[in-house]
Amino acid sequence: MEAYLDNSATTCVYQETADLVCDLMVNHYGNPSAMHQKGVEAEQYIRTAQETLAKILKVKEKEIFFTSGGTESDNWALVGTAMANKRTGNHIITSAIEHPAVSAPLAFLEEQGFRITRLPVNKEGLVDVNELEEAIAPETILVSIMYVNNEIGAVEPIGEIGRRIKAKNPKTYFHVDAIQAFGKYRIYPKRMDIDMLSVSGHKIHGPKGSGFLYIDEKVKIRPLILGGGQQNGMRSGTDNVPGIAGLAKSAEIVYKHFDEQTAQMRACKHRLIEGLRELDDVVIHGMPEEEGAPQIVNASFLNVRSEVLLHTLEDRQIYVSAGSACSSHKRAGSPTLTAIGTSKAEMESAVRFSFSEFTTLEQIEYTLDTLREVLPMLRRFTRK
Repeated sequence: MEAYLDNSATTCVYQETADLVCDLMVNHYGNPSAMHQKGVEAEQYIRTAQETLAKILKVKEKEIFFTSGGTESDNWALVGTAMANKRTGNHIITSAIEHPAVSAPLAFLEEQGFRITRLPVNKEGLVDVNELEEAIAPETILVSIMYVNNEIGAVEPIGEIGRRIKAKNPKTYFHVDAIQAFGKYRIYPKRMDIDMLSVSGHKIHGPKGSGFLYIDEKVKIRPLILGGGQQNGMRSGTDNVPGIAGLAKSAEIVYKHFDEQTAQMRACKHRLIEGLRELDDVVIHGMPEEEGAPQIVNASFLNVRSEVLLHTLEDRQIYVSAGSACSSHKRAGSPTLTAIGTSKAEMESAVRFSFSEFTTLEQIEYTLDTLREVLPMLRRFTRK
């Protein structure tokens, strides 16, 4: 049996999406900027994608801008906003557990003279909303907090954070990295006081290299990619029509079957946690089961290095992650696990399991049976 439990790294593409992407690449390959019929046909796919995503988020179509993925969306939201508003202020607030697609551009902005406040989190991975509110100052131009943490599945109180920001300083923009949340939660930026929202296609069974950034029409932001002036001058470059259409198609499918899909992931999460609690020397990280994201479980298997367990499971066609696969193949101390206070032993033995609608309870049982088999063997080997 194969059990792919690394869906937070990437997901398989829906067959319906793959068929659409292939058809566009082969038959409807016009440049959407061209004025002839092939170009007009391609442009219509982009318009349809904007309509689909705007409807899901309950925002305006003109507020949807397509990118190459979550990293570009995050970089654009942060750097583009900071550069456009540096005369207003130079202060940005974020959390200690952000994805590198957020923490790295913020480090860059810090080098440019911006002041960055990095809020700590508790053992569950949550920021203190009161502390965040206190950190907002007249010169605070931006707050960036992720919706769902990619390693431990912590779910931040985004609606409450948005409300507090606007009450304290209405001019402060709120950016949300929703790359692990879109498709798992119903997100309505206007209601939640979110000014910018980053989404990636390959986390929701869409094609890699696709994503979008929602930008409220009132946000003052600079483009990062300059050239031919596509997307109303906001993001130049020939539009990736197959990727854009595929992203929208997958989003449409995800939200059409939203309740049953999230229930399936919740059931798999429940069974895995239940089984892990029966094993010796296993520590489960993050929020209580029902409060955390439906698709992520992070656990430490003490006295077994995470890479060793990963490859042992891989030999049995079980695929998991030793940390975030979005940064690199190099392993370093996890900022998230460090921020929530895990010990060195826990950090070195942490493994992330992540599910999709295609994950089955049979796969979870197979994984638990395999863990029962291999953990005693690996621990004996470690002790030697």
